[in-house]
Amino acid sequence: MIVFVPKFILAITIIFEDFIRMLTFLFKKTFSNPSVNKTYLPERRKAISTIGLGLASIPFFSIIEGIVWGKFDFRVRKVTLRFPDLPESFDGYKIAQLSDIHLGSFDIQDFDKVSRGIKLLNDQNADLFVFTGDSVNNLAEEMEPWLPLLKTIKAKDGKYSILGNHDYGVYAFGNNKIAQQKNIDLLHQYHKSINWKLLRNESIRLYKENQFINIVGVKNWGQGHFPKDGDLNIASQNIKDGEFNILLSHDPSHFDAIVKNFAKKMHLTLSGHTHGMQFGIEIPGVIKWSPIKYRYPKWADLYQENGKYLYVNRGFGFIGFPGRVGIWPEITVIELKKG
Repeated sequence: MIVFVPKFILAITIIFEDFIRMLTFLFKKTFSNPSVNKTYLPERRKAISTIGLGLASIPFFSIIEGIVWGKFDFRVRKVTLRFPDLPESFDGYKIAQLSDIHLGSFDIQDFDKVSRGIKLLNDQNADLFVFTGDSVNNLAEEMEPWLPLLKTIKAKDGKYSILGNHDYGVYAFGNNKIAQQKNIDLLHQYHKSINWKLLRNESIRLYKENQFINIVGVKNWGQGHFPKDGDLNIASQNIKDGEFNILLSHDPSHFDAIVKNFAKKMHLTLSGHTHGMQFGIEIPGVIKWSPIKYRYPKWADLYQENGKYLYVNRGFGFIGFPGRVGIWPEITVIELKKG
């Protein structure tokens, strides 16, 4: 990316100038001076090449910054959501969300930097912690060195997690279902050891002052070739109409495909998966863009449809490209309000 993205931008600049040069030549040849030599073309202007180099330097230095510092530039994003049917006891309830930690991408030498992100999470003093999938890149063992740090995550009312597509081990084991299941079982043990309750097509009730909300967690469900093990019917079988529900589902495509029209209302769906492609431009109130939007229309932040909310976390870790440019690692804090 460091080599080819800047070259691409420089090439586009020069090609654009060459196009103008060709039009200038054709205009002069056709209308101005028929005696102009056929091989004549105006020389490239040094100023244009300089501008091209200047434009190319922006992604060059941005990518370097994203690799060295950007992937550790953890940001807290706070959202307040109001629901008329929220139980009164949960007015002001704070939920902290992490997603897509991808622990196999971090080097243990980065322990102090990752620790700063976990401390920032704990500083939010959340009532509930949720993790929406992709603990690892491929193998459950990638999680082991980080278990003592993850165990320090605090939340008054518990910590709940779900699986993402990478947690299955499909990229390591292919279609070997036995190996996949062993990987998932080991992840389950790891989550249990740090007091994360792994929800696999099931729901739990959280009580406050004799009132409750439901936390619903499904296995991964994603469009295309991704696993479609998430079963909302099974996960919500103990839920009655009129109850307040928060759904944990790794892939935001689940929302449009099933959740938003599901018979039992999922008031809020929390997802991740996209990482915002770890590359884009975000200026609050001005622009929010990443190439991932052409694959996932709902790729980051808050969306509302059919009276239901979807929040897509930009991810805490990284995979593939070892950095983040413009789309920073995220800690989400959602406050529920009655109203």
